[in-house]
Amino acid sequence: MAIHKKPLSALPSVRQLRAFTAVYETGSVSAAAEQLALTQPAVTVLLRELEDRLGLKLFDRSTRALRRTDAAAEAVVHAQRALGELESMATRMGELAQGGRGRVRVAATATVAQTVLPAALRAFLQRHPQVKVQVEEVAPDAFVEALLAERVDFGVGTLEAAAPGLEEAVFLRDPLVAAAQPAIGLPVGGSLGWRRLARFPLIAVKPGYGVRRRIDEAAAAAGVSLPIEHEVSLLTTALAMAQAGLGAALVPASLARHQAGAGLVTCRLVRPAVERPMAIVTRRGRSLSPAAQALADTVAAGA
Repeated sequence: MAIHKKPLSALPSVRQLRAFTAVYETGSVSAAAEQLALTQPAVTVLLRELEDRLGLKLFDRSTRALRRTDAAAEAVVHAQRALGELESMATRMGELAQGGRGRVRVAATATVAQTVLPAALRAFLQRHPQVKVQVEEVAPDAFVEALLAERVDFGVGTLEAAAPGLEEAVFLRDPLVAAAQPAIGLPVGGSLGWRRLARFPLIAVKPGYGVRRRIDEAAAAAGVSLPIEHEVSLLTTALAMAQAGLGAALVPASLARHQAGAGLVTCRLVRPAVERPMAIVTRRGRSLSPAAQALADTVAAGA
């Protein structure tokens, strides 16, 4: 990092540099004053202040003309460069402030990355083509760690338990359904109680994964022991096995809708009903960049 030793009082101001370049380029104090929307005396004062700070004359003045000195020819190069850099900074910071440029990193489980994010990313990137988005797919048990380790700006998913240092803004409460091929015998549409569900071969994620805790709590509340024939790590795998006719998959409704063309019958599970909250998860006390906030808002709005 450069160390600036000169005090600010010894450096030219932006107003002085603008007045100097305007006079240099127009060759006239009156023309520069009109260009800058200032009075001629104000421009003259700014020029004299700049000459005092630099310790040399930039213009030789006479009653009829204003002649640039050799020092002015060298100084204007630096002045134009400095003003250009300031304008560039203002433009680029404005783009960042409006979410028009930058990089956003998002954590999501494979299921969320496949079902919730694609449409939201398409809509977001159409509006913000200069923003680079990186999606980090994580296992359910690594979702919290990715956020706490600050590898991502925010996460899209479910906190299975309260996590110190994180906060969530729920944008969707996704009911749990049973999804199976018609041959399995689930009732078409409507709802299905957990006691009746226990009559069917079931497919669910393993204990400790995703919605499994909610499944076990609901079964216990209903007083039934579920015949889970197949345990998997991913909800998408459970649904694929249901498509193969291996049983009824216990999955969120949004995932079942995502596979609507697979010819599966779905029933909402009730008595008790189970919902999976979907949330934007962030680190407590940390604000999102404008681009990250715009993407988070797009994800939530598209649910």
